[in-house]
Amino acid sequence: MLTVAYLANRFPSAVEPYVVDEIEELRRRGVRVIAGSVRKPVMDDVSESKCGAEIVLRPLRGIILLRAIWLGVRQWRRISPPIRRAVFRGDERPLKRMKALVHTGLGAYYAVLLQGRGIEHIHVHHGYFGSWIAMVAARLLGVEFSMTLHGSDLLLHETYLDVKLESCAFCLTISEYNRAYILKRYPDVDAKKVVMARLGVEVSATAALPMPRLKTKETSFTILAVGRLHVVKDHAFLIKACALLQHQGVSFDCLIAGEGPERRNLQSLIRASGLEDRVALLGHVAHQGVESWYDRSDVVVLTSRSEGIPLVLMEAMARGKIVLAPEITGIPELVTAGKTGFLYEAGSLNKFVARLLFIRSLIQAPRHPDSTPYISSGARQLDRVRHAAQTHILQNFNSSKNLELFANLFLQRVASQAESLPNANFVLQQI
Repeated sequence: MLTVAYLANRFPSAVEPYVVDEIEELRRRGVRVIAGSVRKPVMDDVSESKCGAEIVLRPLRGIILLRAIWLGVRQWRRISPPIRRAVFRGDERPLKRMKALVHTGLGAYYAVLLQGRGIEHIHVHHGYFGSWIAMVAARLLGVEFSMTLHGSDLLLHETYLDVKLESCAFCLTISEYNRAYILKRYPDVDAKKVVMARLGVEVSATAALPMPRLKTKETSFTILAVGRLHVVKDHAFLIKACALLQHQGVSFDCLIAGEGPERRNLQSLIRASGLEDRVALLGHVAHQGVESWYDRSDVVVLTSRSEGIPLVLMEAMARGKIVLAPEITGIPELVTAGKTGFLYEAGSLNKFVARLLFIRSLIQAPRHPDSTPYISSGARQLDRVRHAAQTHILQNFNSSKNLELFANLFLQRVASQAESLPNANFVLQQI
């Protein structure tokens, strides 16, 4: 039985359901997966998740830390190349170099926790510091490692990514945009080991489109945003747009589902903008509960500064909702402007608001003299967009299909690496 260690920064995590899905798919294929988490998981996420972490690195235990230091000393030659790069080369600031050394220690700590478990490969999700930990542990154990890159970990926080890409056996990434970015930014990386592996959501081939909602100019226009309250998600941009809508006399409601460190700042901005009756921060909403908010919305918006290909857009489109998102990174691979959704120029508040008003105009139904509303041609145009969006998700972002492709790709790559390095794993040789 193939034994794989799978590491995430925090596992399980409600905002990263794809990690659980990938682990479960590998286990269905007969792979023994040892799930690991760098940080202690949040209890709410543990109670909601289908599986938990077998290994949690932090908080550290003294005896394991001493063993990790001794392992690092004994296997110094294995980990000295990335350490020399982190300390003596590149243009990173001293603080980042110090963090790399700390994470090297965590990598040795992780390796100690994995010893004796028959690990043949280590995979890590995201290119943040957890990938450095996985890389060091793999070197110390004499096995290969791989990683999955998403959005911010590649586009905003790519510290030492050159080392990680050079060291990894293969790299999965979730969009063609990301793959092209990697190969352009790191031209020395072997293009064959950078592979696109799309994420997906649950979809039904028989799912029906929601019935067109009869709207008039007097009816409130409902905007929904779903995502963690983090600066990179830029919900402040959405609140500023709502202030412009209010200034123009538009009747609307804006619902923001999610929790995070930006809550207090967003609450202050809502009060300062006089939007207490228009904008609601819903807090954390369990995945099952989000559907009712989708049903209430007219448009699902995304205002992030950086993204991979967001699951929230996939979920909304699979449910037949109109989406509006910035034209950045891999999002145009999901949202084709005017066909499967709508895009706006990132950072342009006026263009974002204009696009919202355009969507609202398509939804609104003019009245007959007898005051009976009917479905307008604009609403029918939106129905065509909804249908195209659902079809696109079904064909290209179907979680069942894409998980199967992920597992096939992963197992083929791991098997080929095992064949090319039959004597590399000194841990396995001792079993």
